[in-house]
Amino acid sequence: MRVEMDGDRIASEADVHRQLAALLDFGPYYGKNLDALWDRLTTDVPRPVHLVWTAAAASRAAMGAFAFERVDRVLRQVAERDAHREPADRFTYELGGPQPA
Repeated sequence: MRVEMDGDRIASEADVHRQLAALLDFGPYYGKNLDALWDRLTTDVPRPVHLVWTAAAASRAAMGAFAFERVDRVLRQVAERDAHREPADRFTYELGGPQPA
């Protein structure tokens, strides 16, 4: 499944959690923090998933580099964790649009 997170609508880490919770159906008990994001993505989200963060540079500019990089790191780590798995069992991730500097 391909999922696109709309970077033009992300100005904070809370916006990331809101979008991902809706796109991936995290349910009402999602903790909306990076630890909860890791837990959901590594245990509860059926594979395959290819997440594209569209307009990532716009998100980075709106969120600030520090917040953007914290979220990006978690998403990359989940993808790295699944890299050895069969393609049907992987979470993959990419930044869409012009790459953030």
